Amino acid sequence: MDEFDEIARLYRPLTRGAPEALDLLDDAAVIPSRPGYDLVVTKDAIVAGVHFLPDDPLDLVARKLLRVNLSDLAAKAAEPYAYFLAVAWPTACGFAERERFAKGLAQDQQAFGLRLFGGDTVSTPGPLTASLTVMGWAPSGGAVRRGGAKVGDVVLVSGTIGDGGLGLKAAQGALEGVTHDEAAWLADRYRLPQPRLQLRQTLRDHASAAADVSDGLLADAGHVGTASGAGITLDLDSLPLSAAARTWVGAQPDPCAALLVLASLGDDYEIVCTARPSAVDALTTSAATAGVRLAAIGRVTAAHGLAARYAGAPVAIQRTGWSHV
Repeated sequence: MDEFDEIARLYRPLTRGAPEALDLLDDAAVIPSRPGYDLVVTKDAIVAGVHFLPDDPLDLVARKLLRVNLSDLAAKAAEPYAYFLAVAWPTACGFAERERFAKGLAQDQQAFGLRLFGGDTVSTPGPLTASLTVMGWAPSGGAVRRGGAKVGDVVLVSGTIGDGGLGLKAAQGALEGVTHDEAAWLADRYRLPQPRLQLRQTLRDHASAAADVSDGLLADAGHVGTASGAGITLDLDSLPLSAAARTWVGAQPDPCAALLVLASLGDDYEIVCTARPSAVDALTTSAATAGVRLAAIGRVTAAHGLAARYAGAPVAIQRTGWSHV
C-alpha cells in the first residue's frame, strides 16, 4: 500500500460517509457554518529530521509549520482564520527554545491574519514534533476541490518547481552545480515556503480543481487526476524554473532526467490547478494581478493515470514524489 491506499482502506470508512470529509480525497474538510460561508479545516504535522533539519532555527520551524498548513488553505481558496497547536517537546528544548518557536508563530500569524485558539504541549523522548489544525473561510460552495478537473482542461502551476527539494539538499550542504548565493536562496525556499493565499479569488473565479504541491508536482497533479476520475499529462519542458534551478539542470548530464527529479522532489508548496481552455487567459491574468505567475504545463486526459512528456515524446516515470508509507 502507498499512503493514499492506506487512507482509503483504513481511514475513509471512519468518516461514515460524512460529506464534510470529502471522502478524504482532499487535504481539508469543508463544513457548512455561518450563513454564506463554509469552514475549511486542514491539519499537517512536521517532525525533526523528516520535514526540517534538527538544527534549523526554531522560529523558522514554527513559521514553516504555519505556512505548510496555510498552503492547504490556499489550494481550497480559503481565507485564514485561526489555528490549534500541538507540540511534543524533547527534554533538551528548554524555555529559550520554546520562546523562539512562539516568536516565529507570532511573526507569521500576524503576517497571515491568524490567531491561536488552543491546543496542547507534551514532552517526548523522540524528535520535536508539531502539528497545526488550521481553519479558514470560503464562500458557501466556493472551496476549490481536487476533484473538479474535466477532460480537456489545461493544467497550470504557480511559481517555480523544484526549489524546495533542491533547497533541502542545499541546507544539508549536499547540492552541487549551483553558486553559493543560489544555494543560500534555495535553502531559504526550503525553510520558508510561500503559501499562495493571494490566489484564492483567482481560483474561485476560474479554476476547476486545485491542490498544493507538497509531495511533488507529479504526485500532487496525479492526485487531482485521481480525485477527478481523469488522467493528467505533464510536459516537463514547460515546467517553470527559478534561475537557481535552471543552473542546476544545466549542470546535469540528462536534462529530461533532471526535470523529472525536480517534478518529484516536493516541498514547493505551490498550487497546481486546472481550468477550461477558455478560462486560461482570465486565470493567468488574474493571478498576475495578484502577483503570482501561473504556467501551463499539461492537460487533463480521458486516459486515467499520470503521464509525462519531454520534447513531445513520452517519458517513463519512476518516482512521483514523497510518500510517508
